[in-house]
Amino acid sequence: MKIRLFVTFLLLSFCTKVQAQLPVKFNLESKSKVEVLIGGKHFTTFYAPSEDILKKAVLYPVKSPDGSVITRGWPLDPLPGERVDHPHHVGVWLNYESVNGSDFWNNSNDVDHKKNKYGTVKTVGDLNLKTYKKGGGELKTTAIWEDSENIKTLKETTTYHFSGDGLRNIVDRITTLEAICDTVLFKDVKDGLFAIRVNRNLELPSTKPDIFTDASGIATAVPKLDNTGVTGNYRNAEGVLDEKTWSLRSPWITLEGQMPNGGKSVTIIDHKKNINYPSYWHSRGYGLFSVNPLGEKIFTNGQKATNLRLKKGEKVTFRYRLIIADKHFKDDEINSLKTDFHKKYK
Repeated sequence: MKIRLFVTFLLLSFCTKVQAQLPVKFNLESKSKVEVLIGGKHFTTFYAPSEDILKKAVLYPVKSPDGSVITRGWPLDPLPGERVDHPHHVGVWLNYESVNGSDFWNNSNDVDHKKNKYGTVKTVGDLNLKTYKKGGGELKTTAIWEDSENIKTLKETTTYHFSGDGLRNIVDRITTLEAICDTVLFKDVKDGLFAIRVNRNLELPSTKPDIFTDASGIATAVPKLDNTGVTGNYRNAEGVLDEKTWSLRSPWITLEGQMPNGGKSVTIIDHKKNINYPSYWHSRGYGLFSVNPLGEKIFTNGQKATNLRLKKGEKVTFRYRLIIADKHFKDDEINSLKTDFHKKYK
């Protein structure tokens, strides 16, 4: 009798943890804008690159299941008290600082294009949308990376897999880059590859102003601001906290903090088939949360280097899982999500 009751308790405990997948709906507003709803609630909007501000595709804004806005508003929708640095940090994106000498990462309309070589990612063709009967859905896009001389460098094929269960919203981004010119060189630099710029509440409290300089010598001042309500903290799989996670290798990092509606977390999981797994991390206290497997020389102080070179027709695929949750995760929960991610995309 006791054994039967114990088994029943375990089953009930397991059932309370398993959440049914919610339906995903897409609202195609134009060829360059798609709203993504999970369980009938707006989760994010996909924006294709545009001539006015965006030089790459982004997901913006990004919301937790209870509707809390996780991403920074500036420069598209400025909010009081936000930082106004790095205008190219919009929502969630994937690109890189040095591809055949062109900077795709730092490109925006707010930089002087005569002082540096900037590349642009341009969506081509139609957006392909698909939803699943058991919940979830996918958005597939094709884009061309053009360098500063408008030479077509890379063909990008990206599939966003969206899912959610009411406690967490998940995006799996699977991006394949194919060289369409004779040679493509991803030079080892720090600014890349898959990233999110978070809400002020999820930044780490700033104790001093700072200046960040990119590979072209362009400096961006990041001032100290009022720390009221700023509660973020990083934690990686090895238990390292805050900005000490920067440059370290780990299969995942979670960023935890408090917002008006309670505890929130932003978690990025690397995939075991990605280059340089487990990856290096570009986790900044001012709100840039990025995973970069190609910045090995920067992150190891010159001990190693990764200068990825593709010949025409060769491909490289990057796989990342982003989890936006109305809770803070325990390590075993994240490791379970990591195992699921690895199995799903073998």
